[in-house]
Amino acid sequence: MSGTSSPEAVKKLLENMQGDLRGLSLECRKKFPPVKEAAESGIIKVKTIAARNTDILAALKENSSEVVQPFLMGCGTKEPKITQLCLAAIQRLMSHEVVSEAAAGNIINMLWQLMENSLEELKLLQTVLVLLTTNTVVHDEALSKAIVLCFRLHFTKDNITNNTAAATVRQVVTVVFERVVAEDERYKDTIDQPVAVQGNSNRRSVSTLKPCAKDAYMLFQDLCQLVNADAPYWLVGMTEMTRTFGLELLESVLNDFPQVFLQHQEFSFLLKERVCPLVIKLFSPNIKFRQGSSTSSSPAPVEKPYFPICMRLLRVVSVLIKQFYSLLVTECEIFLSLLVKFLDADKPQWLRAVAVESIHRLCVQPQLLRSFCQSYDMKQHSTKVFRDIVNALGSFIQSLFLVPSTGNTSATPNQTGSNASGNAGSAQTSPGVLGIGGGATVLPAFEYRGTWIPILNVTVQGSAKATYLEMLDKVEPPTIPEGYAMSVAFHCLLDLVRGITTMIEGELGEAETVSQTTAETTSLPAQSSEQQDLQSVSDQSEKELVSRAVWEEMVNACWCGLLAALSLLLDASTDEAATENILKAELTMAALCGRLGLVTSRDAFITAICKGSLPPHYALTVLNSTTAALSSKSYSIQGQNVQMISPSSESHQQVVAVGQPLALQPQGTVMLTSKNIQCMRTLLNLAHCHGAVLGTSWQLVLATLQHLVWILGLKPGVGGALKPGRAVEGPSTVLTTAVMTDLPVISNILSRLFESSQYLDDVSLHHLINALCSLSLEAMDMAYGNNKEPSLFAVAKLLETGLVNMHRIEILWRPLTGHLLEKVCQHPNSRMREWGAEALTSLIKAGLTFSHDPPLSQNQRLQLLLLNPLKELSNISHPDIRIKQLECVLQILQSQGDSLGPGWPLVLGVMGAIRSDQGESLIRTAFQCLQLVVTDFLPTMPCTCLQIVVEVAGSFGLHNQELNISLTSIGLLWNISDYFFQRGEIIEKELNKEEAVLQKQAEEKGVMLNRPFHPASPFDCLWLCLYAKLGELCVDPRPAVRKSAGQTLFSTIGAHGTLLQHSTWHTVIWKVLFHLLDRVRESSTTADKEKIESGGGNILIHHSRDTAEKQWAETWVLTLAGVARIFNTRRYLLQPLGDFSQAWDVLLDHIQSAALSKNNEVSLAALKSFQEILQIVSPVRDSEKPDTPPAINVSVPVVVGTTTATSLGRSFMRTDSIGERIGRYNGSEPPVITDEIEDLNLWWAAWNSWYRIGSESTRPPVTCDKLTFIPSQPFLTALIQIFPALYQHIKTGFSMDDLQKLGVILHGAVSVPISSDASPFILPSYTEAVLTSLQEAVLTALDVLQKAICVGSESMQIMYPAIFDQLLAFVEFSCKPPQYGQLETKHIANAKYNQIQLFAPAEWVALNYVPFAERSLEVVVDLYQKTACHKAVVTEKVLQNIIKTLRIPLSLKYSCPSESTWKLAVSSLLKVLSIGLPVARQHASSGKFDSMWPELANTFEDFLFTKSTPPDNLSIQEFQKNESIDVEVVQLISTEILPYANFIPKEFVGQIMTMLNKGSIHSQSSSFTEAEIDIRMREEFSKVCFETLLQFSFSNKVTTPQEGYISRMALSVLLKRSQDVLHRYIEDERLSGKCPLPRQQVTEIIFVLKAVSTLIDSLKKTQPENVDANTWAQVIALYPTLVECITCSSSEVCSALKEALVPFKDFMHPPASKDRQCYIL
Repeated sequence: MSGTSSPEAVKKLLENMQGDLRGLSLECRKKFPPVKEAAESGIIKVKTIAARNTDILAALKENSSEVVQPFLMGCGTKEPKITQLCLAAIQRLMSHEVVSEAAAGNIINMLWQLMENSLEELKLLQTVLVLLTTNTVVHDEALSKAIVLCFRLHFTKDNITNNTAAATVRQVVTVVFERVVAEDERYKDTIDQPVAVQGNSNRRSVSTLKPCAKDAYMLFQDLCQLVNADAPYWLVGMTEMTRTFGLELLESVLNDFPQVFLQHQEFSFLLKERVCPLVIKLFSPNIKFRQGSSTSSSPAPVEKPYFPICMRLLRVVSVLIKQFYSLLVTECEIFLSLLVKFLDADKPQWLRAVAVESIHRLCVQPQLLRSFCQSYDMKQHSTKVFRDIVNALGSFIQSLFLVPSTGNTSATPNQTGSNASGNAGSAQTSPGVLGIGGGATVLPAFEYRGTWIPILNVTVQGSAKATYLEMLDKVEPPTIPEGYAMSVAFHCLLDLVRGITTMIEGELGEAETVSQTTAETTSLPAQSSEQQDLQSVSDQSEKELVSRAVWEEMVNACWCGLLAALSLLLDASTDEAATENILKAELTMAALCGRLGLVTSRDAFITAICKGSLPPHYALTVLNSTTAALSSKSYSIQGQNVQMISPSSESHQQVVAVGQPLALQPQGTVMLTSKNIQCMRTLLNLAHCHGAVLGTSWQLVLATLQHLVWILGLKPGVGGALKPGRAVEGPSTVLTTAVMTDLPVISNILSRLFESSQYLDDVSLHHLINALCSLSLEAMDMAYGNNKEPSLFAVAKLLETGLVNMHRIEILWRPLTGHLLEKVCQHPNSRMREWGAEALTSLIKAGLTFSHDPPLSQNQRLQLLLLNPLKELSNISHPDIRIKQLECVLQILQSQGDSLGPGWPLVLGVMGAIRSDQGESLIRTAFQCLQLVVTDFLPTMPCTCLQIVVEVAGSFGLHNQELNISLTSIGLLWNISDYFFQRGEIIEKELNKEEAVLQKQAEEKGVMLNRPFHPASPFDCLWLCLYAKLGELCVDPRPAVRKSAGQTLFSTIGAHGTLLQHSTWHTVIWKVLFHLLDRVRESSTTADKEKIESGGGNILIHHSRDTAEKQWAETWVLTLAGVARIFNTRRYLLQPLGDFSQAWDVLLDHIQSAALSKNNEVSLAALKSFQEILQIVSPVRDSEKPDTPPAINVSVPVVVGTTTATSLGRSFMRTDSIGERIGRYNGSEPPVITDEIEDLNLWWAAWNSWYRIGSESTRPPVTCDKLTFIPSQPFLTALIQIFPALYQHIKTGFSMDDLQKLGVILHGAVSVPISSDASPFILPSYTEAVLTSLQEAVLTALDVLQKAICVGSESMQIMYPAIFDQLLAFVEFSCKPPQYGQLETKHIANAKYNQIQLFAPAEWVALNYVPFAERSLEVVVDLYQKTACHKAVVTEKVLQNIIKTLRIPLSLKYSCPSESTWKLAVSSLLKVLSIGLPVARQHASSGKFDSMWPELANTFEDFLFTKSTPPDNLSIQEFQKNESIDVEVVQLISTEILPYANFIPKEFVGQIMTMLNKGSIHSQSSSFTEAEIDIRMREEFSKVCFETLLQFSFSNKVTTPQEGYISRMALSVLLKRSQDVLHRYIEDERLSGKCPLPRQQVTEIIFVLKAVSTLIDSLKKTQPENVDANTWAQVIALYPTLVECITCSSSEVCSALKEALVPFKDFMHPPASKDRQCYIL
């Protein structure tokens, strides 16, 4: 206003007014003087006002009636020029608001007159407009008059006036309502108390309204009256009115000033009571009209719908619904139902078009739609309006397609619906492709079953820009272009979906944020506001429940119709953009349904997208079942049933890919169009962005994607990502370049889809996993029973999902791995299996390498969870799976081995689960893992797992696939034991800690702690497990394994056994070692004796190992030796154990059974073990302890610690020196000392065993056949060699009985023959006098005994005779080899070495016993020399026995097997007699030797006059040597016997004399040659005999009668002998005649003659009294015989005879007196 009230403006106004009045005055000067005068007085008036008043404008207004008067009068002149001038002046006054109400009334009256005169019509309108717009002074009648004036001008003949008036009317109506708004604004602070009226009252008093409102009310009421063709109440003077204009005015008022109607009940009343009935009434022709129905059928002619009114009514309805829905709920229900009806196919096209436009206007207002839903659809007995609208749109779209097309009748849809690729080419050219200059432009359109509908660009998204609702100037219905209605309806749907989803999602989002914040506030511990918060939360949730109900109802109401329409459009769409929009709508609806948890509708939309992605009629069960469920839901629109139209699949789309369907039965190919790919991308988009709400429909989505991926030939790669496969894999897959470029994108989106699963909440993730699992199950079902490439989509994606969700792997691990394990990895199809295993192992590896929070090292449960499936794989028997499993283990070890921690048992379990039957490569891989563990990871694993490592390593040893692995695993066990030893203390501590925990748990549960080898300490248990494992391997069927395991076991116990607690040794002995011995013994005794030809391949087996029995023998040997060694080296540990003696007995029993086994190798080894345990050093006792132990200083106890049985601390020392042993018994506690008695018991047990072995093995067999087992020489040797060592321990108690037992064994052992095969090795040749080692051993044993007896007590010395007996028995072997049972033995010289008959059974050969017998003899002599005087030796007639034994070889002499024998016998006899005879003489009186003398005499007799003839080839030298031996014997007689004749029995002496006599006479042997005869006559021997006889004949020193007796006897024998010889000679001489006698006879006679002369000489010298008269008589009696010899021819004999005769001269005394004669004689 400042513009018009400023001083300048006022001044100007005054000037202008004065100017106008002057002008008026001039114009009217002539014609209209009154006007002139009025004008002039007006000028004065103006001036006066201006002069008198400061507020000029207010003064002008007060006097405006007067001021205006001149101008009104001017208008009254009806002169155009004057009128224009006046109107302009009046307008100026109005514009400065200086017109009062009265003046205004006057002006209006004046204008009315002008109007009635049709003057200045446009100017009038302008003036009215200015009057009404500049101020509010015009009211009531004046206003109504002004309005009527404008209406009247609207209906003039002039078009311009009409239009201007129309515009003015519109503006005036607007002004009237604007005033109401302004008035309300002014009074808004003063609260208007409305007059109380009954709620039901139909009319309300207008008087309550304020002035402007009242005017507006009257105006609006009259407009309704006018449209309804009734008379107006207020607009008096109306002559004419059109309905169209009235409707337009109503619409504009309703549209522009809704608040007036909403704020004032009076106006609301008008709406309800006047407007709505009016609209409904005016609609009636449209409702009743049916297009194409004949008028004759209806009873009354139906009024045709009139486009302008109908269109305007719809506009009004749109406004009513939009602005006043809340007031007019019921009325709107009617309007909406009408709108829906107008879409019917039988309504005119234009009506349908405008109805669709109207509906579109509603569709862009989601809040309004929401209200409909709340007001109608959610009320029980109300029309389901919202649903009907959507369904109507759907059926409208369907009806457009179903309109029978006249132009296209030939293009009927191809009904076969086959998938043959030919159909694509045969599709008709659609009308949408317009040929332009040879090129083709495709118009966007829908095409369905031959109906082609173009898509027009009708509106911008989200705004309802109508075309036909705006055609206010059209009277005739316009022609609707083809596709317009469809396009609008299409946009309706899109906007409806967009609006609803945006609105609901927005509200949902708000609700969620609110609930989150409230949840947060309630969680705060604010005591005071808690109650209030809870209240607000409950309000909130109630509100949300209400909202949710609305949202759900909206979706439930519209989804069916939407889906039907969108599916149809999707099927019909040929335009990419349209398709995109449809898909987007379906996607947003699916997502919304998902968010609201409306499963059916969500699945329906998803199914639609899925079906769109796949080729038509594609057999996919999931989708078909969903569709069936949907198609059964027909929906009704106002009673009409509308079935869902099934898609025609006839759309002309570019085929971009041809591939194979994923089906059980191989089928033809299927084609994918670009639209399929588009749908697929939408599907991916849906899954990617809305995965969280898909729930169970993941199943649909993934099933579809799987099929598409299959058709497109995408194959899974590393990590589960799908990559385009090679053409080879799908021979029938054809891809265009367009899709080829798309494929990487699709595969990328696919991967991203599963990557985005990391953002899903847990429940959604589970849905996804479940869906993938069930897909996978389907794929597996299809893959059964054929080797076709399976679909790996599900498995690959399970892997991908698992990999990206590592951060919360716990929640999906079980379902994921469970499926892969139980289903996929066990599938018969190898490709499927392989992928299952790949997926599982990749997940496990990824899980272990992922940096979890908290890390795995602190989250053991998770680590075990991750590793568990790896272990579960062991239950699957397919080798390919197991290879994957083991490769995974290997990789885990290489990357994560250091941090496996509690996962070790599982990892080791995997290796341990490999069985022997699972193929070499598997075992090798598993073993590789184990090797890695043992070499690198023992220190990193918990000590509790070490036992498992031992068991696993052991199990590999038992695998029989690959010998090398078994052997290497034994090596690993050795390495493990070494590790235990090095880290003993650490391991022990950790195990004890663990044990304490377990113990506690067991106590809490009230159960016993159950573990193997309890109650040994945990560390010892570890060792025991190791030993037990090695023990098992020691009885493996393969010899190499047994050998290696045995060596390792004993080495381990030997090297590391010192670590064990003392008490644990008990277990080692009984549970490990003896158990092992039992098993080995059993296996060895039952082993097969069949020959094994070769050791696999071309390996030849040595004959000593060519049967299982022989191979087991080796094992038995090794085991027994090992156990014995442990007993030997660890005796100081074992003996303090309570049951050592039992253990000793068991060990001896094993040694005995091994020694008696019929296998030379085993038996010999058993004896070696026996030998070993006999060399055991007894524990050093206090009495024997050295002052300082060797090699260790005095402070032993401190270094070693108390290592007695009871101490806990153990020394970890590898050494096991004497010093350490002493240290062990040096502890602070008194050591456990085994007493002497117990020690003795052990040795006596050993003696008994030895005796049993000896007696069993040397006992001759009862029957003799080829298979008789005869112990070998080395065995017997070893057996006998044991005795000396054993004897050392038992000598104190060794009795005669024992000696006899020993004798039996020794005799038996020596008697055993040897095999002729072995004899060359044992005896180099027969001629060499060598003792076998066995014979040596026997003699050694006896030697040990005799030495012991020698130093032993008196009581022991009674054993001498027994030893002599034993030795003498052996001496006899020289002539009589012993017989071994019934066995036939050959003499060694006759044994043929089986060189020709290699495989003939061996002959048994008796040994050459001569050297042995001779050595025995030497021993006898030696021993006798030492013991001749012993009482026992004397008493037991040992000398007699010796002589008796020697008599055998002596009597045989030349017949002895060996010449040396009798020679040795002679020399021995001589030695023995030289010692024994004095003893015998000493004891002559006792008679103990009486029986010896005859034996001795016989022995001399047998030897000196042997019956055996010397061998022919005996040389003279030899003979002479032998003769000298005989001479020695005679000399012995002469020196040792005859001189002591008085102590010797006479008979014996007589026998000796006779013998000498016999010997002194030559005995001729006819076999000698002449040349030798003189030597062979044993001249020397005879001579000595004779000399001896002579010597004892002339014994001068007769001191005893006995001696005299010997002399007499000797003389008489001698003389007799001489007499005989001489007689014989004489006889022979006479007989021989001229022939000389034999040389020896001549020699003999000469010798006799010489002897006679010597005798006589001797007799002469002897004391006469010593010579017996009888002797003299015999001497003299010789004389005649001598004389007879004189005739002999031999000169030598003659000379000898001379000498013999000469001494006789002394006898030639003269005859003496009788006395003397007597004396002489």
